[in-house]
Amino acid sequence: MPITVKTFASTGEAATALSSDRAARYLGGGTLVMRALNEGDISISTIVRASDHALRRIEAAGPRVTIGAAVTFATILAERELAFLHAAARSIGGPAVRNMGTVGGNLFAPNPFGDFTVALLALDATVALQGGFGARDVPIEEFLQGRERQAGSVVISISCQRPTSTEAFRYRKVTRIKPKGGSVITVAAHVPISSGRVVGARVALGSMAPTPIRARAAERALEGRPLDSSSIAAAASAVTEGTSPVDDALGSAWYRRELAGVHLRRLLSGQE
Repeated sequence: MPITVKTFASTGEAATALSSDRAARYLGGGTLVMRALNEGDISISTIVRASDHALRRIEAAGPRVTIGAAVTFATILAERELAFLHAAARSIGGPAVRNMGTVGGNLFAPNPFGDFTVALLALDATVALQGGFGARDVPIEEFLQGRERQAGSVVISISCQRPTSTEAFRYRKVTRIKPKGGSVITVAAHVPISSGRVVGARVALGSMAPTPIRARAAERALEGRPLDSSSIAAAASAVTEGTSPVDDALGSAWYRRELAGVHLRRLLSGQE
């Protein structure tokens, strides 16, 4: 089947083209769409692209960081101001994938991928979308819950608050094949400390549900308490509440549930 490629100067034009053609897919870095085409996905007949330079812009000088949807993981790793995201970016594939894969595309990556999105979820990110009828900002959790309904929109950028310290944000990906294997589980935690207690705890999990999710029970176990062995143990015990992992070639649902508590405990305790 022939594929039509349409390139637009603006994200608005690209979004209009997407929303008017159910067989159209947006092409960013290509690590998802080109794989689908190479595997024979006949539901795609049109590729839509946007050449807007704003999609590659990074604003990281202040307390709030904004990353264009077309920014690659290799670019993130080269940005000193984005050091808090380096571990998450480094966990994405190998060098070839990091050179092509984009922040915006990772939002749509199915399990066992989408690890960078887990980090963004823990950081309470906001997704800027351009639809055929205008732009809007959507909290990342809301975006993920309705991800399949975003087919007619273009992700413009993702923004989040910079962690107040290197200890406030922690990330870990568990994989069988290093350094570029699919995720058995991914865990990210934002645990700001104020007056010796956790304030605004957010814990996010990957490969524990159809999309990355927050571990709300673990957050409640941490909120308002010192980050000590007692609160960490409580969070680890509660972390799988509300999860729905699947059995696949990387691990069983039972195995994932067992790992989640172990690795959240290690992550929050500062263990390797």
